Amino acid sequence: MRILYSHRTKSADGQYVHIRALTEALAARGHEIIMAGPDDSGVKTPKRLDAGAGEGGLKALLPKPIYEAAEIAYSIPAYFRLAEKAAGADILYERYNLFYHSGVRLARSRRLPMILEVNAPLADERARHGGLALKPLARWSETSIWRAADAVLPVTGVLAKMIEKAGVPPEKITVIQNGVDAEFLAAVDPRETRARYGLEGKLVLGFTGFVREWHGVDRIVRYIAQSGRKDLHLLLVGDGSAREGLERQAREAGVADQLTVTGVMQRDAMPAHVAAFDIALQPAVVAYASPLKLFEYMAQARAIVAPASENIREVLTSGGDALLFALDDEAALFAALDRLVADASLREKLGKSARESLLRQGFTWAENAARVERIAARLMEERK
Repeated sequence: MRILYSHRTKSADGQYVHIRALTEALAARGHEIIMAGPDDSGVKTPKRLDAGAGEGGLKALLPKPIYEAAEIAYSIPAYFRLAEKAAGADILYERYNLFYHSGVRLARSRRLPMILEVNAPLADERARHGGLALKPLARWSETSIWRAADAVLPVTGVLAKMIEKAGVPPEKITVIQNGVDAEFLAAVDPRETRARYGLEGKLVLGFTGFVREWHGVDRIVRYIAQSGRKDLHLLLVGDGSAREGLERQAREAGVADQLTVTGVMQRDAMPAHVAAFDIALQPAVVAYASPLKLFEYMAQARAIVAPASENIREVLTSGGDALLFALDDEAALFAALDRLVADASLREKLGKSARESLLRQGFTWAENAARVERIAARLMEERK
C-alpha cells in the first residue's frame, strides 16, 4: 500500500517515538509511507529526543483565542501540502490533533479511506489544564473529526468509550495500544549501566520519560526517605519540568545521594537503562493514556508498580504481572514497594510474567503495524 501519514507534531518526545516506530514498522511490512507534517526531517534521519522541541513559537506569544483561530487556519495550507503528496495514495492515516481538519477534507475530496489514530481527547485535556479559550468550537472540532474518519484507533479502551460517547459507531473503533520495537525485546546486560551510575549493590527503583509534576515521582522520593534504607536508589532516566523540584525534595529529605537523573536519553540507550531497574515505576497515570514506558518495562521483564486504573488494568493484572495500587492511596503504593523491595523472587516472577504477557497480547510495533494493515485493507476493499 501507499500510506499517506498525516500529522502536525513538531515535538521530539513520546509523540515522535510513536510516529517513527509505527511508520518504520509499516515500512518493514513492505508499505510505502508518504509523510506529511510540519517537520518530517527526522523521519529518514532520526532526530534527537528533546523535551523542549515544539514548545514556544506563536503559542507563547498570542492570546489563546487568537492562537486557536490560527490553529484552525493552519488546516488550509496543511491541506494543500497534504494534497500535493496524495497522488497515488491508497489510504490516509492521520494522528489526531485538535483543530486539524486537513485530513478529513482531503479524504472527502479524494475519496480516500481515512484511519484516525487518537491518543487523547485533546479538547477535554486542554480545557482541564486551562489551555483552551474557544471550548465549544474545540468540542465541535474534535467530535466532527472523530466522526468523519472511516476507522478510529484509540490507544485504550477507556478512550474508546469516550469516542463512542461522542457519536462514533462502535464498529468503526479498534483499540490499538502502544508497544515496543525489537531492540527492547533483546536481552541486555545491565552491569555497564549500573556501574556508570555507581549502582552496584543498590536496589534500583527506575522511571523513564519526560517527568512532569503529575507523574507522582515525588512519592518515590518520600518512600526512600521514610524507608531509611541506604541501599535504595531512584534512577530517573529522562528530564522534564519536575526535575528541579525532585532534586530539591531529595536534598531537603537527606537522600540527594540516592537520586540520579540522567537527563534526556536517546532511544538506543533506553533498553540498557531499563534493564538496570530492579523495580520499574509508573506512580501515576492519565486515565485514558497508554504509557510507552509501561510496555518497555514489560519487554525488559521488570517488576512493575502501577496504579490500578482502568487503562492500566487493560494491560496488567495485579499479582500476575505487576503490583497495582489504588491511584490516590500513597500508603498502598508504599506497601507494594515494600513487598517488592523485600522479595527478589517476587520481582523475578512478576518481571518474567510481564514480558510473557506483552508477547502474548502482541504489544509490539510490528503487531500494531499488522493490525493497521488489516484495517486499511478492509477499508480499501469496502471502497471498491
